[in-house]
Amino acid sequence: MELEVREIYKSFSGKQVLHGVSFKVEPGKALGLLGRNGAGKTTTIRIIMDLFKPNKGEILLNGKKFMPREHQIGYLPEERGLYPKKKVMEQLLYLGQLRGLKKEEARDNANYWLERLEVIEYKDKKLETLSKGNQQKVQLAQTFLCNPNIIILDEPFSGLDPVNSQLLKEIITEFINTEKLIIFSSHQMNYVEEFCDEIALIDEGNIILTGNLKDIKLEYGKNRLTIGSMNLDVDQLERLIKDELGKIVSLVEKRRNYLIVELMAGMTKNNLLQAIVDKEIDLERFSVYEPDLADIFVQKVGEN
Repeated sequence: MELEVREIYKSFSGKQVLHGVSFKVEPGKALGLLGRNGAGKTTTIRIIMDLFKPNKGEILLNGKKFMPREHQIGYLPEERGLYPKKKVMEQLLYLGQLRGLKKEEARDNANYWLERLEVIEYKDKKLETLSKGNQQKVQLAQTFLCNPNIIILDEPFSGLDPVNSQLLKEIITEFINTEKLIIFSSHQMNYVEEFCDEIALIDEGNIILTGNLKDIKLEYGKNRLTIGSMNLDVDQLERLIKDELGKIVSLVEKRRNYLIVELMAGMTKNNLLQAIVDKEIDLERFSVYEPDLADIFVQKVGEN
C-alpha cells in the first residue's frame, strides 16, 4: 500500500497557497511533513482527508484515486476537536459509530485505548475536567479507535510529559512495525528524527526538500567536520582557522564549544588533522559532522 500526493495546487480567494506539492508515503516508513506555521502542512493534510478539494492534482492509493471514506483513517489534528462538556466514553462511542463501528465494538476499542493510554479512570468524566496532557491522550484514543491503516498525526506530543511521551513513542513504533501508512507532522524535530525514514519539507506552499532522511543528512554533512580543543577556547580556535588554516578549511558555524568547518576543494581530513597536530592543538573533538534535522530545516528554509 502506497499513498501518493501528486502535484497538488490549492488557492483560497485567489491566493495560491500550495504550488505542486508532491510526496509519497510507504508502509513501515513514517513520513515527516515539516514546515513553518502557514507553510501549507495543514492544508495539504486536509486535502488528503478530502476536507478541501485541490484546484489541481490528485491523491492516489496504490496508483488509484484515493477515496478517504472507503478507508479507516486515524487523524489527530493539532487543534483539539472533541467536545469539552461531553463525557469521554460517550463521545468515543459516538465517534466510533460514525466511523462504522458497532456500538459494542466501539466500546471495546475505546476501553482498550483508554487503558493503553492510562486514562481509563476518566472514561465517565467530562473532557474539560481533565488536564491538558490527559485531554491529549483522549484525542489519541479517538485517533486509534477504528484500528486505522492510515494514520495522520499533527503535533501528537503536544501537552505530554516525558513519561507519557515515552508511552506514545512505543505505540507509534508498533504502528510503524506493522507497516501502517503514517504521516507525522511536528515542530519537535527530535521526534521526527526518531520515527521518520522519509521527510517532506514544505515552505510557502512548495516542497523544497524531500527524500530519505539518512541520505539527506549524509549529503548535508558532506566534507564537513567538527573541531573542539582542550587548550584553546572556541574564539581562539576560530581565529586560528581563519588566520592559519584558511587554505584547508572554511568556517561554517561556531557553536558553544566547537566549530563546524568545511574542507576546501582537494583537501582531506588527514590534511586538516596534520595541520592541527603541527599547531600543537590539544584536540577534544575531531569528527565527521552529522547535521541534525533542525540544522537542515533552518538552512533549507533560509535558502528558500
